[in-house]
Amino acid sequence: MSKIQEELKHTLQLLKKEWAADLQQYQNKIQSTSLADRKKEGVCWYPVELKKKKFGFGERMIVEVERMDDQGSHGFQSGKSVSLFSNAREGKYYRANGVVNFVRKNIMVITLSGGGWPEWLHDGKLGVDLLFDEASYREMEFALHAVMKSSEGRLGYLRDVMLGDLVAGKSSWVPVNLPALNTSQGQAVNGVMEAQDLGVIHGPPGTGKTTTLVAAVQLALEYHDQVLVCAPSNAAVDLLVEKLINEGVSTLRIGHPARVDDQILSQTLDAKIAQHGSYKELKKLRKSAEEFKRLGKKYKRKFGPEERAQRKKLMSEASRVKEEADHLENYILYDVFQQSKVVATTLVGASNTALKGIQFPVVFIDEAAQGMEPATWIPILKGERIIMAGDHCQLPPTIKSFEAAKEGLSETLFEKAIKRQKEMSWMLTLQYRMPKMIMAFSNEYFYKGELEAAPNTEHHYLATEEPVMEFIDTAGSGFGEQIEKDSLSKLNMEEGRFSLAVLDQLIKRVGMDGFRENPYNVGIISPYKAQVKQLNEMVEDGDFPMVKKLDDLLTIDTVDGFQGQERDLILISLVRSNDKGEIGFLADTRRMNVALTRAKRKLIVVGDSATLGNHPFYKAFLNYAERNNIYRSVYEYLEF
Repeated sequence: MSKIQEELKHTLQLLKKEWAADLQQYQNKIQSTSLADRKKEGVCWYPVELKKKKFGFGERMIVEVERMDDQGSHGFQSGKSVSLFSNAREGKYYRANGVVNFVRKNIMVITLSGGGWPEWLHDGKLGVDLLFDEASYREMEFALHAVMKSSEGRLGYLRDVMLGDLVAGKSSWVPVNLPALNTSQGQAVNGVMEAQDLGVIHGPPGTGKTTTLVAAVQLALEYHDQVLVCAPSNAAVDLLVEKLINEGVSTLRIGHPARVDDQILSQTLDAKIAQHGSYKELKKLRKSAEEFKRLGKKYKRKFGPEERAQRKKLMSEASRVKEEADHLENYILYDVFQQSKVVATTLVGASNTALKGIQFPVVFIDEAAQGMEPATWIPILKGERIIMAGDHCQLPPTIKSFEAAKEGLSETLFEKAIKRQKEMSWMLTLQYRMPKMIMAFSNEYFYKGELEAAPNTEHHYLATEEPVMEFIDTAGSGFGEQIEKDSLSKLNMEEGRFSLAVLDQLIKRVGMDGFRENPYNVGIISPYKAQVKQLNEMVEDGDFPMVKKLDDLLTIDTVDGFQGQERDLILISLVRSNDKGEIGFLADTRRMNVALTRAKRKLIVVGDSATLGNHPFYKAFLNYAERNNIYRSVYEYLEF
């Protein structure tokens, strides 16, 4: 067995470990079938009240439900598979599966599967269960097997290039001038266009990675009729689609409408089929076929030759009309694809049946450093040339199995490609988001000092007298961390209150008018979900009036929730404060790189140096703060 085959076999084994760990975690949460336990584990909302129901694109049934009491944290989020249920009759539960469109506080919108409203929808008490969806794992397993078996052809060649067994080739591309891009962006686009097999764009925070990728897509479309564009998450795909549409590129979004942002629903396959000129005729044929079938089924077993002949005639007509409808539907699908220059989907979504048999001259993969290797192979099965963009110094893919992550599943195909084909990688070096002071620490620690702050960032501040960055040290304050009993997540209530008080005073200092008129948006980040929950509750309680007044400009979320985003003002609550110097997953420095690089005009970091300083990353950060005179002690804020 070759080295590459051994590597892929190992990856497959790690995928199976991850699959088993994910399933086990789900089963642990629902092993007791009682509603009370499922609610406690955050995998069930019960009871819920039906607020609205309607038909969406493609005649899909959409319901909006509201949970009647605040049951704490939960695992429901956009794109998750769920089961809507009712105890309508004799204690028996009736169910209809679906997909979550979005969750906001106590409201959930779900697109249901099936061909009609459930009869029990208005009977009994309703609830929603979270389901475990194995489909993604099956697709990843299939892709890995296909890659392993490919001995000849383009896939086998790409596999050997991606994993470093063959040197990636270059074409005779003549560089073109791209005036809308800066020098490093232009070099990256020309570089990946020259790539014959594989091209990699490394985009650190604020360097315009997605903008650069969109420019590469547009250039590729001058030479190809159609390309495939992918990303690991629905949110990342939707962002790409939005940017492509803004550039006038006809784009088809493949995926369940419930998993697609409302602003680009019109670009989905369901919507484009519904908007097609022949769709009304298709609906008419489908309805006609169902009517012939219904009439045919009216005849019972005991009837004479005439009735038998009539039944046969009706069923035959139903089959004929259905066949005609199938042909028309295939034509509509073909026409929709023909009119689309870009097909966009998630990594797993590239296995959609609508794409069966279709090969693309170029496959673009954005946020590739967040995609697990087995998932990244799925769109590669459909490509002749692969262009990836991402930043392996930011958030890695989420791995449920600690063992699988430790044994190599956390290393992405993007990382392997950038290490093994260095000549085919281009880094973007000019960032437009942060002033140099905010940028510099990450630049030194992660990017070898190669990043530059664009001239526009010199004007990125809240006020001329307001420093753009501060670290507030809570050491000695007695702000100790706690554990949330239900989730075992960490929180630090005193640090949370202090952080909001600091923010309240800052808003007073800059002035509410300054925030409103510009407007300046605000993000509060904590690595821990329990702290995020506490911070949200503290703001809701109204103890920090200035923060509360900015509620519509404020986002409080985990680091993962801020990936790919920016805010004018960012405050980070690091939470950890203990005598043992334990920092848990704060030791994942890539996650902290994301947190530290979201701020556009001001960054405030609140943490305990006595706990954090034992780790080399935070020790370096503390030294950076002291060296640049941005270190503050909690004692300077005692009046709060």
